[in-house]
Amino acid sequence: MGDGEKRTVFVTGGTTCFDALVQAVDSERVKEALLQKGYTHLLIQMGRGTYAPSKVTGNSTLQVDYFTFSPSIADYIREASLVISHAGSGSIFETLRLSKPLIVVVNEDLMDNHQSELAEELAERKHLFCARPQTLQETIQAMDLTTLQPYVPGDAKPVVTLINKFLGFPGE
Repeated sequence: MGDGEKRTVFVTGGTTCFDALVQAVDSERVKEALLQKGYTHLLIQMGRGTYAPSKVTGNSTLQVDYFTFSPSIADYIREASLVISHAGSGSIFETLRLSKPLIVVVNEDLMDNHQSELAEELAERKHLFCARPQTLQETIQAMDLTTLQPYVPGDAKPVVTLINKFLGFPGE
């Protein structure tokens, strides 16, 4: 990493309110962990949340900015060196499709949280790291990006062939 190289962490809370995530990334402990990993910028998409992060950081040099919504977050993900995301499947798979390192933070306030199952399964397969708001700092400190495995979407052709056969359509 050369001096002055911009390394951005993009945080997305989705379209709902996930203030616990925004508060976690806004903490001095998490910002310090990001700095120690060599990140220079923190850009937070906070959705409907009401907690406004501080653009001023203690003794750090981490540049912080935030916004509520954008028509598309794909460009922010594309430009990021690391993505920290809520556990929504759209954000997860868009980030994985763009081959960006990802920490998924599970919102424990959601009832019937199927999102945590998806995040934990993908973490077990080494496609991403999984955290809770209160464990985010430790996850950042412990993460080794070289251990991540690329996500390769499944091939739908065998399923299509089986459905076509079941429906009586001729095979190829």
